[in-house]
Amino acid sequence: MNTEATIARALAQAQAGGLARIDAQMLLLHLLQRPLHDRAWLLTHDGDALPDDALARYQGLCARRAAGEPVAYLTGHKEFYGLALQVDARVLDPRPDTETLVDWALELAASTARMADLGTGSGAIALALQSRRPQARVLAVDASADALAVARANAARLGLPVQFTRGNWLEGIAGPFEVIVSNPPYIPAADPHLAALTHEPLSALASGADGLDDIRAIIAQAPARLAAGGWLLLEHGWDQASAVQALLQAAGFDQVQSRHDLAGIARCSGGTMPAKHPARMK
Repeated sequence: MNTEATIARALAQAQAGGLARIDAQMLLLHLLQRPLHDRAWLLTHDGDALPDDALARYQGLCARRAAGEPVAYLTGHKEFYGLALQVDARVLDPRPDTETLVDWALELAASTARMADLGTGSGAIALALQSRRPQARVLAVDASADALAVARANAARLGLPVQFTRGNWLEGIAGPFEVIVSNPPYIPAADPHLAALTHEPLSALASGADGLDDIRAIIAQAPARLAAGGWLLLEHGWDQASAVQALLQAAGFDQVQSRHDLAGIARCSGGTMPAKHPARMK
């Protein structure tokens, strides 16, 4: 036992090495097999000694975090909309900003609505919707078999009856849906910020020269799968709201609008499908 290696000293060293305090705390709680939200426990046990092997493993986790690996991948867990999800490098690390998309969908969805989540990844959005609308029929779609394995495991562990299918957005998917939601890739392929996201799957992040290729594909496919009055809601980048609104309007959507996240950024845009849209008249 190294009596010099206490919880307080380990946390201080991690922060001195450049880690955010909350990251340092969550990694240590994970190592000590404590709940990740139990930061108060660290304060009341800050004088507790760490075994040498625990300190070495903690330093290893901190080094990986400093190299850009998400905390969620290092712990294997991420909370989203009150749900404890298991995540790893097969799926995108769910962001709190995406809860804006869930909030909006829940405002629009009736208790028995049929909803689709495109590019489900860990299943975060679909599972959040199902948890708040138990009688709804929620379909989660992803092109990645690996991502679907993660999402299915989360659904089974949480006991939520989301249906899953492998596919490229809405190709081969039959409607009608009252709500279609998606957090698709939307970062331009040459964006320098991608360099800091190398631990996450590139296919879930980048989408063409302007970042809008996948959003264009979804907007083109959605009208034929939406019920009259149904909504398509899309998460996008901080500076893409006007471009996404223009794409929705050009595709014949009504009531086109955007929603802001907690930071005041226009994070999601969407519109509703008119009954007489040409795609619905075929």
